[in-house]
Amino acid sequence: MFWEKDRETLDRKSLNQLQVELLREKIDYAYKNSPFYRRKFDECGITKETIQTIDDIQKLPFTTKTDFRDNYPFGLLTKPMKEIVRIHSSSGTTGKPTVVAYTRKDIETWSNLVARIAAAAGVNDEDVVQIAFGYGLFTGGFGLHYGLEKVGAAVIPASSGNTKRQVMIMKDFEATVLVCTPSYALYIGEVARNMGLDPKEDLKLRIGMFGAEPWSEQMRSKIETSLNIKAYDNYGLSEIIGPGVAGECEAQDGMHIAEDHFIVEIINPETDEPAKEGEYGEMVITTLTKEALPVFRYRTRDITRLIKGVCSCGRSFVRMEKPIGRTDDMLIIRGVNVFPSQIEEVLFNIDGISPHYQIIVDRVGALDTVTVMVEANANLFFDEMKKQKQLLDRINAELKTTLGLDVEVKLVEPNSIQRSEGKAKRIIDKRKF
Repeated sequence: MFWEKDRETLDRKSLNQLQVELLREKIDYAYKNSPFYRRKFDECGITKETIQTIDDIQKLPFTTKTDFRDNYPFGLLTKPMKEIVRIHSSSGTTGKPTVVAYTRKDIETWSNLVARIAAAAGVNDEDVVQIAFGYGLFTGGFGLHYGLEKVGAAVIPASSGNTKRQVMIMKDFEATVLVCTPSYALYIGEVARNMGLDPKEDLKLRIGMFGAEPWSEQMRSKIETSLNIKAYDNYGLSEIIGPGVAGECEAQDGMHIAEDHFIVEIINPETDEPAKEGEYGEMVITTLTKEALPVFRYRTRDITRLIKGVCSCGRSFVRMEKPIGRTDDMLIIRGVNVFPSQIEEVLFNIDGISPHYQIIVDRVGALDTVTVMVEANANLFFDEMKKQKQLLDRINAELKTTLGLDVEVKLVEPNSIQRSEGKAKRIIDKRKF
């Protein structure tokens, strides 16, 4: 199902022409309205005439999260406050929060982008959507809310937390679509079964729209089985606009990036040079249609790769794979780069354990150590020790094959790992640097 078929099926030549025109306009707009970008463009000798082809975007300087923090709270805005109708920000848990703002037109653009990914996942005006994201400064709740209303769905702003109540609402209001983090979706399924409900028989859910944290294909399979739904990934970040940058269609073969609103590059994070076609690298995004806060070549820190070519659904926009990790949460263990998603992929392929785990990184002397805490299924945990050892040996062997280093695996009792009602806290890094 298409929301804007003419745009979503543009041929590559027409799309690139549109991107160049919009980029030139936005460079000129930012130069006139942003002291920050005027200074950066002057330093690099950038004007709108710099952009003749799409590849010329590489001449523009990068923007980083540090730029947002250095200009906290409103130093990056290109519109006066009287034209701002919404302000969001990050949590600021690693420093000053990054603050973003929207004009009325930005809100309309954002809603339209979310409507696109919702329609691509099969959401329509007969659906009842339960949003179990927090409503507040985080862009997830309000961002998805407006777009889902735009497609005509009835939206339940359940917000996050109080999981038993979430399940009750889901059942009583006959929700057909669930919006939350993938880890919380797994927990909702677990709680529903503990309440004596069978999602297949007792719930009306058919679609899940999940994002805000990395998740593997194995986790998708677990969620789909647990809640009897089709689970779709979507991608966004507050600095760019929020959710709606990209989303999966019903083919579930990568997330379609809204290229008429964003230019996406993949770079080698160590050299800052373009990655080769099909290679994994850091995703860099430029906004083409934002008014209040245009961003040029924003370094997302997300590691992914692009899939080119027309999708089986008919959309022509380039697709991105699920991010496999981030350059800033990548663990370097004894010289080996490790992403939590690699560990998750191994764990989710092994029977006898639950989909809940935690990775603890520590340092003993000069040596980094990794301990993976994994919940055993209830029937296994109280079974004979021999079976527990066999399971541990298998997990250890498969993790060593995947990661290229030894890690310690500990089986823990069912329900002993803290559940998350938002983004799951998978890593505890105790090392002192």
